Amino acid sequence: APGPRPPAAPLCSPAGGPWSVDDILREGEEQDRVPLQKLQLLGESEELRGLLLNPHLRQLLLTIDQAEDKGSLMKKYMQEPLFVEFADCCLRIVEPPEKENILPE
Repeated sequence: APGPRPPAAPLCSPAGGPWSVDDILREGEEQDRVPLQKLQLLGESEELRGLLLNPHLRQLLLTIDQAEDKGSLMKKYMQEPLFVEFADCCLRIVEPPEKENILPE
């Protein structure tokens, strides 16, 4: 019988090491980077999970993910109310408005 199959490899960087966020960011994109802790908040958001139940939104996200020219597609999708709602929801989670961080007296 053949030996155990190796586990599915995670995405790998060109160097062959484990994949990291650095591998997909180019120089000059540092200021656009969101800390991992904030990205993890996205997975905990009930509002975001609710939006992602929408099959149309899921299709839009898949299309962007597979697109060669993501930038122009994003511009087009920012005209789609559903996509804008999704983007706004993500931004509220990773960059909450200052006034919402202040607890009422």
